[in-house]
Amino acid sequence: MRPCVIAVDGTAASGKGTLARRLAAHFGFAHLDSGVLYRLTALGVLEAGGDPGSEADALAAARAIDHARAGDPRLRSDRVGAAASRLAAIAAVRAALLRYQRDFIAHPPGAAPGSVVDGRDIGTVICPDADAKLFVDATPEVRAHRRWQELAGLGIARTEQQVLDELVNRDAADRARTVAPLRQAPDAALLDTTNLGIDAAFAAALALVKPRLAAKLEAKPRG
Repeated sequence: MRPCVIAVDGTAASGKGTLARRLAAHFGFAHLDSGVLYRLTALGVLEAGGDPGSEADALAAARAIDHARAGDPRLRSDRVGAAASRLAAIAAVRAALLRYQRDFIAHPPGAAPGSVVDGRDIGTVICPDADAKLFVDATPEVRAHRRWQELAGLGIARTEQQVLDELVNRDAADRARTVAPLRQAPDAALLDTTNLGIDAAFAAALALVKPRLAAKLEAKPRG
């Protein structure tokens, strides 16, 4: 039996990453932030002195990803972000990272009984047969304020209006792209976090996800 999978998709700064981590901790599942994979690839290209627009350079970095570096603060830098955007458009890189994600889902690290994967195309492309799916969203203004606070904490200077403009443009690009566009899967539960603090959002997410996992978790052998 394939390990349990919770797919958490949604817009930038909607809270999907935080919710995914908390769901993973609650169920004892492994967690994967798919967006970090592109930034790790970009960091690998830059560290090697390569070109993020080069398929060969980007593919080599994608194949050598070390997920243990997911907490590296350099991943949030503008330089790495710009490089990640460039290499994300390379089909061979997307294919390599798709395989990475599916392998993670099939074989969760630490022999975990399942995984929680967050991103923009998890429930639609990466794992369309996920056991539970969430699509997390909030108004652009609320998301921009959250991201502005996050960036300020990292020492990255932006005005709140600049962050809002960037988010709106990113939303449009994510929804309009031909490969793996951002969209809510038909069987995904919508969670609007606009007026929810993190504890309330987590409680709502858990209430939506838990019933969908109940049968599979009960079916797993014990002892």
